[in-house]
Amino acid sequence: MAMTSVYRRSLPSPPAIDFSSPEGKKIFNEALQKGTMEGFFKLISYFQTQSEPAYCGLASLSVVLNALSIDPGRKWKGPWRWFDESMLDCCEPLEVVKEKGITFEKLVCLAHCSGAKVEAFRTNQSTIDDFRKFVVTCSVSDNFHTISSYDRGVFKQLFRSLVFMLISRPHREPGLLYTLTCKDESWISIAKYLKEDVPRLVSSQHVDTVEKILSVVFKSLPSKFNQFIRWVAEIRITEDVNQHLSAEEKSRLNLKQVVLKEVHETELFKHISKFFSSMDYEDILTYSAAKACCQGAEILSGCSSKGFCCQETCVKCVKGSGEAEGTVVTGVVVRNGNEQRVDLLVPATQTDCECGPKANYPAGEDVFTVLLLALTPQTWLGITDQALMHEMKQLVSMASLPTMLQEEVLHLRRQLQLLKRCQENKEEEDFAAPAY
Repeated sequence: MAMTSVYRRSLPSPPAIDFSSPEGKKIFNEALQKGTMEGFFKLISYFQTQSEPAYCGLASLSVVLNALSIDPGRKWKGPWRWFDESMLDCCEPLEVVKEKGITFEKLVCLAHCSGAKVEAFRTNQSTIDDFRKFVVTCSVSDNFHTISSYDRGVFKQLFRSLVFMLISRPHREPGLLYTLTCKDESWISIAKYLKEDVPRLVSSQHVDTVEKILSVVFKSLPSKFNQFIRWVAEIRITEDVNQHLSAEEKSRLNLKQVVLKEVHETELFKHISKFFSSMDYEDILTYSAAKACCQGAEILSGCSSKGFCCQETCVKCVKGSGEAEGTVVTGVVVRNGNEQRVDLLVPATQTDCECGPKANYPAGEDVFTVLLLALTPQTWLGITDQALMHEMKQLVSMASLPTMLQEEVLHLRRQLQLLKRCQENKEEEDFAAPAY
């Protein structure tokens, strides 16, 4: 039976101009002479064609992220860290993207999650002059790039979407230690809970202390909440049990440790830590590390994590550059009878106790702390006790936070805003960069 297929389908010319044609070369040369091809060279250096018909959004974004030299913080294959379509799955499962493609809203969210600074627009929210201004900005600089989705009807193709986004690199990769994910469908109910239910809960008459606020918020958390916000750990394949941390690995681990220390020093964390202690809550590092090692093995092997089982974990200190130490959890992960050792680089801080120095790792207390800090100030305006409302606003005030923690919280706040827009799925919504 005959099967329909297409090979190098020709586009109508005009308006299309073949890039390699004499006219295309002439236009390229003119633009080069005028200095309006600056953004081209980094893009072409990292250009990749999409591996699936519906991966056009993922392929475009991975090219731009690599061109902006944004570090994904995890390896692609072998020792190399760079973005690939297969790594862009925090906002939508790849199986879904493969079948249906990815929405503009989810692509914007994905760019934010990957560490880029994004301004996104629909054409009915901007003008052709706005678009031309952004194109000029990108053409004379290699620090900005535009991804656009347009009406292909004039080229006799079927796709139609009128949106574009300007992507640039922030001065520091945000989301260094904490991030949100909407990969699990439970994010819809959790986003609604944070945006709508929390303000209602704290406005209740019986909420008269900070501890009561924490109690009503924590005890009403939706199921699978721990799938929504996570702390980020770097993973690597264990190649040598005595292997030291590289200078880059130690540098990234140090940054995470600074953020973790800043979280632990906030007054809000002290309230939350006391509240968690009263509930006999315990977050065991080896348990969360075992799950992370399975996820790491999935990423490194490209196989589904459902087939992985972490049989054992071992917490150890390894030397870094300058003999500084770092905490590494090594997990023995098994799949189909085959063992693989995965290293998890874990940030840690120390506190002095009566029994000596105590190591503190990322846990539920600090995750809950940064999430409350990321909620908008309007969340607490319904508290009926004015003194309590003022105290709560002071506890979550951005002005009192150190710079690195501020950036971390702002990143989570932008993610929350984007998730809210994705949840509402408003076609006429303004998808410009969320307000801080």
